[in-house]
Amino acid sequence: MGYFTGKTVMITGGGRSVLSDGRCGSIGYGIATAYAKEGANLVITGRNVKKLEDAKEELERLYGIRVLPVQADVSSGADNEAVVQNVVKQTIDTFGRIDVLINNAQASASGVTLTDHTTEQFDLALYSGLYAAFYYMKACHPYLKEAKGSVINFASGAGLFGNFGQCAYAAAKEGIRGLTRVAATEWGPDGINVNIVCPLAWTAQLENFEKAYPEAFKQNVKMPPAGHYGDAELEIGRVCVQLASPDFKYMSGETITLEGGMGLRP
Repeated sequence: MGYFTGKTVMITGGGRSVLSDGRCGSIGYGIATAYAKEGANLVITGRNVKKLEDAKEELERLYGIRVLPVQADVSSGADNEAVVQNVVKQTIDTFGRIDVLINNAQASASGVTLTDHTTEQFDLALYSGLYAAFYYMKACHPYLKEAKGSVINFASGAGLFGNFGQCAYAAAKEGIRGLTRVAATEWGPDGINVNIVCPLAWTAQLENFEKAYPEAFKQNVKMPPAGHYGDAELEIGRVCVQLASPDFKYMSGETITLEGGMGLRP
């Protein structure tokens, strides 16, 4: 029996993705795998239905847990509160509770300079990342309060260090970082643990970024001192499991920077 047996974890951007070598290729799926190994039932969202269904099949088959995949896309012009409320309603109808919310989903036009960025590209980053985190946190708050649960949001070194070609992505991630700190302050009395992770994991998205924008990749993505990029499941996913455990409640409100093999760095 795992620590999260009987509990429900919601992960945005949780569809299955693999690297060219066959390993886990997305942070969301790495997190889902880590929680599945601890017995958690999962709610995974994303835009790609096939990736969600592939994740459900593999996770249920390998770990004997239940997975609810829900197609959902927070975007400019959509009724985003209704989109998110639909995810939450299906979650409560299926599992009756929400113990952990992980806001991982993010889309962006990385590699495009600030002067070349369009409004549509800027909106893509803000809505899929910052607005999505805002809507999901609001909608899940009553259930997280009841469960004395946890929120784990995702930011990036792009915002911390001002990466070239990532103006909208950096803006969205810094907004999420500020939102997280406010939530940690306001929701602490509710017993809700709120943290943010700035990961550096090797993902299919990063793999594609290197191929599409090699110069921007060289300027922005540096090899960590440990000599490898973070593993989406074994490092990023396992840290998310730790952050939702009672032992880490005191860390609420901290920014956790993860570099390959480097562990926790508040």
